Amino acid sequence: MKPSSLSPRFRAAPVAAALVLAGAALAVARLAGAAAPAAPAAGSAPATPAPAAVAVLPGMPPVVDPRNVYSETAAGRISPAVAGHLERIYVPNLRSNDVTVIDPATAKVVDRFKVGVGPQHVVPSWDLRTLWVANNAERRTDGSLTPIDPRTGKPGPSVAVDDPYNMYFTPDGKSAVVVAEARKRLDFRDPQTMAMQYSIDTPGCGGINHADFSLDGRTAVFTCEFDGTIVKIDLPGRKVLGYLKLQMPRTRFKEVGAAKPFDPAASEVCTSTKGMPQDIRISPDGRKYYIADMEADGVHVVDGETFKETGFIPTGLGTHGLYPSRDGKRLYVANRGTHKIHGARRGPGRVTVIDFATDQVVAQWPVPGGGSPDMGNVSADGRWLWLSGRFDDVVYRFDTTNGSVTQIAVGQEPHGLTVWPQPGRYSLGHTGNLR
Repeated sequence: MKPSSLSPRFRAAPVAAALVLAGAALAVARLAGAAAPAAPAAGSAPATPAPAAVAVLPGMPPVVDPRNVYSETAAGRISPAVAGHLERIYVPNLRSNDVTVIDPATAKVVDRFKVGVGPQHVVPSWDLRTLWVANNAERRTDGSLTPIDPRTGKPGPSVAVDDPYNMYFTPDGKSAVVVAEARKRLDFRDPQTMAMQYSIDTPGCGGINHADFSLDGRTAVFTCEFDGTIVKIDLPGRKVLGYLKLQMPRTRFKEVGAAKPFDPAASEVCTSTKGMPQDIRISPDGRKYYIADMEADGVHVVDGETFKETGFIPTGLGTHGLYPSRDGKRLYVANRGTHKIHGARRGPGRVTVIDFATDQVVAQWPVPGGGSPDMGNVSADGRWLWLSGRFDDVVYRFDTTNGSVTQIAVGQEPHGLTVWPQPGRYSLGHTGNLR
């Protein structure tokens, strides 16, 4: 298998108001310009027309550049809301029920504190003022959310919340969306108090866990890990719009035992009848979604409007996390190194780099000696990709200029770490999906 292009089967086929006003002014300035454009010189090519403004969900900050939804998360675009916040990496350790704190300047652990049972992800709030640790207490009833004050790096009292495997925020900032994975349900809660507002049941989405939002903020697409599907949600209508079963490739990477070296050129017939979709991210122009699939060993490409699968990009064994580069030109793909939910140490994990413009793989960054890169995010300046080493009890810091790796020991089974602060105007949740 050559993980370099689309699969052959597809070659034929409280601050809210101010934020909205400020963003609107910025959008007008960028799209229209401060003054009328000068007429083109005789004989010159006509200027490319500015894209039409996006009619967004009421209350959502405007889309500044419809050609690049990640324009406001570029290096240097730090919000005043994060002034005074400590530069830290917050790592939730699933089995040791704690959070490890790393100073990125020194790549050293500077703190560690207990949280609730089964911490899965560290989630920035919509207003960027709180980091929430999602403790889902799997197979128990004492799930909780632990707030972290990013000015001090210290936790506050936990809030009892049912089954918070993950958490997102509606683009208008009016609701926190707790992903109740075991309940096949999305619970919409007050983003400050976490009091319940309403729920949307997703009966056809077993293992609902990760999401991203449309360019206009009116719909969201969630992955269904245990059903091999994705589900589209109408946010203002508060309903499910439909499900899509993801197609499995004919072949995938061959997984071998720990005693044998992994051969990235070796493939096997894919006998799985359904995938195991994980993370999901929207393309810069908002037209398609990329879905990591741990069972298919690659990234599905789905048209956001038609909700049809249009392509597949093989990347590596156990494809899991997705993170756009700061310039919005590349997608970093974390491959965990196994199809198994609980893998062995020092597996053939690696990071794949996809070019957004061409959907081509442009780089592969293995972990020296083996590893299990899982979830995380990119540093504010774009230089570093921080990822948890799920089965190796470490955190990886990848240099995005050359793929070299630094490892830092943390707690037991680190999962959805966040890098803070990050550029952006508001957070949609997860480990820092900002816009």
